Amino acid sequence: MPHSWHGWKPGIRARPPGHNLNLVPTLRPFRVRPTGHAAYLEALRAALDGTGPALLPYAGADAAPERDWAETDLPDGLALVVSTSGSTGRPKRAMLTAGALIASADATHERLGGPGQWLLPMPAHHIAGSQVLIRSVRAGEQPVTLPEFSLDAFTDAAEAMSGGRRYTALVPTQLRRLLDQGRAALLADFDGILLGGAASPPALLQEARRAGISLLTTYGMSETAGGCVYDGRPLRGTTVELDPDGRILLGGPTIATGYLADPGRTGDAFLLDGARRFRTDDLGSLDDGVLQVLGRIDDLITTGGLKVAPRIVEEAAAALPQIGEAVAVATPDPEWGHAVSLAITCREATTLERLRDDLRASLPAYALPRRLLTLATIPTRGPGKPDRAAIAAMSGWQDLP
Repeated sequence: MPHSWHGWKPGIRARPPGHNLNLVPTLRPFRVRPTGHAAYLEALRAALDGTGPALLPYAGADAAPERDWAETDLPDGLALVVSTSGSTGRPKRAMLTAGALIASADATHERLGGPGQWLLPMPAHHIAGSQVLIRSVRAGEQPVTLPEFSLDAFTDAAEAMSGGRRYTALVPTQLRRLLDQGRAALLADFDGILLGGAASPPALLQEARRAGISLLTTYGMSETAGGCVYDGRPLRGTTVELDPDGRILLGGPTIATGYLADPGRTGDAFLLDGARRFRTDDLGSLDDGVLQVLGRIDDLITTGGLKVAPRIVEEAAAALPQIGEAVAVATPDPEWGHAVSLAITCREATTLERLRDDLRASLPAYALPRRLLTLATIPTRGPGKPDRAAIAAMSGWQDLP
């Protein structure tokens, strides 16, 4: 059963009686090894209940982070600091209180229909992986974890689960591979699967749901303690607004207190006029309270003076039977300024001319790709996010004749 903390409020270090708390919050870098999830789970448990230091997790293969926060006042109740998977520059490190993490975990279980046992098939040092473990702490269940994702390892782990309700979290690439290898029935046995980390092609969602898979698409980030909008609808306590330019603003109990030792970027990203809100880098639309994410502001492709959202190109391409995955990026073009350029993985060989012909029914002419790059796999950064900068810099693009 979930652990109950009476009188607990986000940002206030009030814990059950008898806990020996340090009066001054401390922060400990924590190396998360692929085979060391049990140690990380126990460290998270202590960070959440105040008997241990806050954690800054990092991948087992990475160098320990520089301790540049000695002169920083850590916020009361700090439990976890998560490095974002930024595509450029120094990663930002979101500071999350125990209250924010627990509010997220409990609201997720509420949306799913109750606590259960979780399977962790992704790196635990990212927020999505950490939240699988935090939900397990709240549920009082032992999670099943994988040192690394593979189809066979996931299958064996899923079949070994013993909880009354069973959950997992995947990125779209993992779901695609599991479906392609005939694991639909295995996935349908889960009581709920969270799908996030990157945009999910509508065709993939339709295929999964036709197979009876209980799927919820998630939207969120490190700064919101993970997913806070499921299937377009905010979790309990989460608020969603759009600024005049269409930028998504998120609020509620799961919002980070800011960035570690980075007051400048904290001031840029977090609004304090009234309730704390986070200014995302995403554009969106709201229809009767349902959020549709249109894509990142800095990913927009300006070609010939017109703006193209990569997501509409990617979704149209991914719906074609010959295409596996698709990522649209901007590449320099002497005539148009930038060209809509599409990197794909193929189920069957295709050409740029054929692809443009197939896309004419679903895209305006200015959004049709002018360059094509065929790859064996899409390079990623973080859990399932395409590395757009790396893709745009690749050689081998096929141009229109």
